[in-house]
Amino acid sequence: MTDTFSLFSRSLSLSTTFHVKQEYFKEQDDSKRTGNYTDVVNKYYDLATSFYEYGWGESFHFAHRYKWETLRESIVRHEHYLASKLNVKKGDKVLDVGCGIGGPLREIAAFTGADVTGLNNNAFQISRGEQMNKSTGRHDNCGFIKADFMNIPVPDNTYDAVYQIEATCHAPDAEKCYAEIFRVLKPGGVFASYEWCLTEEYDPKNEKHKQIRQDILLGNGLPTARSCKDVSNAMKKAGFKLEEEEDLVKTSDVNWYEPIDPYRRWSPFRDFWSFKTTIWGRAITHYLVLFLEMVRIAPKGSVGVSGFLKKGADALVDGGKTGIYTVMYFTKAVKPSKK
Repeated sequence: MTDTFSLFSRSLSLSTTFHVKQEYFKEQDDSKRTGNYTDVVNKYYDLATSFYEYGWGESFHFAHRYKWETLRESIVRHEHYLASKLNVKKGDKVLDVGCGIGGPLREIAAFTGADVTGLNNNAFQISRGEQMNKSTGRHDNCGFIKADFMNIPVPDNTYDAVYQIEATCHAPDAEKCYAEIFRVLKPGGVFASYEWCLTEEYDPKNEKHKQIRQDILLGNGLPTARSCKDVSNAMKKAGFKLEEEEDLVKTSDVNWYEPIDPYRRWSPFRDFWSFKTTIWGRAITHYLVLFLEMVRIAPKGSVGVSGFLKKGADALVDGGKTGIYTVMYFTKAVKPSKK
């Protein structure tokens, strides 16, 4: 993993932009955030990427986890499970929608032998991904397209398979997003997905639930929140045949939010890698970032970004503990073959 000093020094110039950018995420009206979703998501990831990489490594997502696994092992298995649903082989063309800095696409390309292209509308994340492709030797069958997943700039029926991991929750309109994925997928191809969703436990009349929902949206740069049923219905309306669906949270030995719960039990012998997100790790990170900002190694505003992301993580923990939110609604959908 890249060292802390270089990660924070690579952050964008937060000194003039942080106070402006955070206003996007304070907006209470879903419709206003949805209308500006491209700007909102880009600004969110401009701010968050270095901190995500510091805390999570190359793969910015949660994972189904057994009690004997480390967090890193579960993340890799989670990616392999999704890849196993794609039915692809060496030489097939696969699209990763909302690829981050490319951790999953490099892993899935290695696991399947397919050529995997990451779709991302954030220039900073693509530049990091390209650097990591070269450093890992994955640049031959891994690449990137800078584009919006609501308007993918490739011809119809281009890809043998498509997947997304916790990315299309940023889409302002789920049906239109899935319809665009449907368009670029070849007939008979698979679209596999891990989606963030409200569960059946969410009660829109419960004020605590409503506040948690709002904090999740604001702390994670999301335009709105959808239920699992909303997601499955949107896929069907887009033209997909839904073959599998499951909330993997229900079969995980370890709570999905455990890696970001600062008050969890932590074992240095079992999961040293996740120390940064414990209560002590958070405190050390806070004071380290504060020091780096004071001596001008980290850009001004880094402490504010760190606090902002902490609030978003706390909201996800609350959503998980109350059972009203899942980050692992798995679906396998197929584009019907032409007669």
